[in-house]
Amino acid sequence: MECLTPDQIEQYREDGCLVLDGHLPDDILQDIRSEIARFEDEARGMTASNDRLDLEDSHTTDTPRLRRIKLPHMISDIFRSLMYSDHILAPARDLIGPDLRLHTSKLNMKSAGYGAAVEWHQDYAFYPHTNDDILAIGVIIDDMESENGPLMVYPGSHKGPVYDHHVDGVFAGAFVPEEVGLNPADAIELKGPAGSISIHHGRIIHGSALNTSDRSRRILFYEMMAADAFPIMGSMTKWDGIKDYDTRMLCGTPTINPRLKDIPVRIPQPQPDVPISIYEIQKGLKTRVFETIS
Repeated sequence: MECLTPDQIEQYREDGCLVLDGHLPDDILQDIRSEIARFEDEARGMTASNDRLDLEDSHTTDTPRLRRIKLPHMISDIFRSLMYSDHILAPARDLIGPDLRLHTSKLNMKSAGYGAAVEWHQDYAFYPHTNDDILAIGVIIDDMESENGPLMVYPGSHKGPVYDHHVDGVFAGAFVPEEVGLNPADAIELKGPAGSISIHHGRIIHGSALNTSDRSRRILFYEMMAADAFPIMGSMTKWDGIKDYDTRMLCGTPTINPRLKDIPVRIPQPQPDVPISIYEIQKGLKTRVFETIS
């Protein structure tokens, strides 16, 4: 093992989640915050989301509000360098092996007083693969406490069903836990000080409430999988052929031999006629668990 203890690995196996307090040095954290400020400046004057930045519904040119930086590893040397560092890859290798491939990256912004909620969902519902050695590492940029909308999970749910995320036959990217027999009291918050990282399994049920506090809650996600996990047709995973797919290797050796695991699968199709964004897709829900702020 490179950085995790046997107890931490066992916790991840049982719960499907893990928080490593104070994992990143302060200089990296400061670099991240400086990059975010640069993109916030870019959002000023924008009237609509684009392929780089996703704007809050309440955004105006006079009051810019940014809810996501899309694919930050593609538009920032700092985020790309961190993605390839042992700070990120060492715990992932300890959990799912030496050969890792990137699925995607994103930086979710829950700004003070209006940060958008993300309804309950499983990442695997968006991108089913041939096996579920899939995880997301979240870099906690601000102290994450109950009042500013921390990531919430149902521990152990990564071992259970992949629930239906459709509404009226159209993929809506979320579901209501109570409607499938889950008790809201069983959900826990993944909290930690700035510089910590969270790790959650691709099948764990998770979501987050809106931020009504006077503090930001920003988290940078690197989502990755074992190199022998291949997307199933109809998945929302980008596929432009094996040559392109192999450029997404983070470490180790690529393969063309998928490893198959008996996992319940539901294809996230048909897609709604909206921009490809979890925030827009989840607007197809008829019932929302978390409140919204205009």
